[in-house]
Amino acid sequence: YSDNYLIDTDHGIIMDVEATRSVRQSEVGSTLTMLDRTAKRFGIRPDWLAADTAYGSEASLVEIVLKRKILPFIPVIDKGERTDGTLSRSDFAWDEENDRYICPEGKDLRHARRNYSDPARLSIEMKPRRYRAAKADCQSCRLKAQCCPSSETRSLQRGKFEIVRDFARTCTASPFNETAMRRRKKVEMLFAHLKRILGLTRLRLRGPLGVKDEFTLAAIAQNLRKLAKLNPETAAMKAVG
Repeated sequence: YSDNYLIDTDHGIIMDVEATRSVRQSEVGSTLTMLDRTAKRFGIRPDWLAADTAYGSEASLVEIVLKRKILPFIPVIDKGERTDGTLSRSDFAWDEENDRYICPEGKDLRHARRNYSDPARLSIEMKPRRYRAAKADCQSCRLKAQCCPSSETRSLQRGKFEIVRDFARTCTASPFNETAMRRRKKVEMLFAHLKRILGLTRLRLRGPLGVKDEFTLAAIAQNLRKLAKLNPETAAMKAVG
């Protein structure tokens, strides 16, 4: 089983906890569950979310950005990166205003090169689109062997929600990303504290409900320790009373 936390990065307080199977899909889904549950219980909706690459799939980003309006400081899972030495998708610049990609040599990759009588044929919608370079540009290009050695022209597939992935890339490239990543380490510190200080290296209760109860009790213990440190005088007075 995996222990999943949703924390307040200002003070490291655990806002919610969810026990899941040790499967990436379940762990990612637990974050959405905790976000919705925290909003329902406390009326708290975060402005931004920091997480590792496991949460950077298109489906996860759509849930976080489009449906929950949260800024994602999450590295994007990009399967368009090549490892054979040829140019990857990231080597091509996206021009949103003109609906095109621009290659390293400054040439266009367009979705359509014809003038249609129906403007709707060229409208930019949230749907998959393939962008291709002109054959003449590729055939005379000095980078052809490095770009598209086995095809006449280079093409790029732009997914239905690529705009969401681009937004996530913009967030991770922003100056605040360093702060977000530094604050994200607080959740790793909580897991380390859970094992080394509280000694939760193995579970004692069986079944999903037992695991959930044990993780929840551990999170409560961690929060009580944190709250005592945040306001030690009040904690001491209550203990005496």
